[in-house]
Amino acid sequence: MTVDMKDYLKEPKKLSLDDRLYLVTRNLSKKSHIEVDQAKFKKDPLKSVLTICPAKVYEEHEENGECKVNFENRLECGTCQVAGREYVKWKNPDSGFGMSLKNG
Repeated sequence: MTVDMKDYLKEPKKLSLDDRLYLVTRNLSKKSHIEVDQAKFKKDPLKSVLTICPAKVYEEHEENGECKVNFENRLECGTCQVAGREYVKWKNPDSGFGMSLKNG
């Protein structure tokens, strides 16, 4: 069997966020296990939780400046516990709920 090195040197396929999130299986609860202290969020000049989350779980509401939580996108990586430790309260999902990887 001959291996063509050109196949290995090709640029990898780029996946959109939605395509990447599709690779995660979720059993969603009706309620979020993530809470945001909105007053502390609004006072944070960096609001790093908006940009550091790999799954775009956090969005700033344009009209009122509050942090909207799209908990159904979560990857349970814990990044938000570091970036937003002053105002993000995160706990494990209820038993039987959460995420698992489809491939891997």
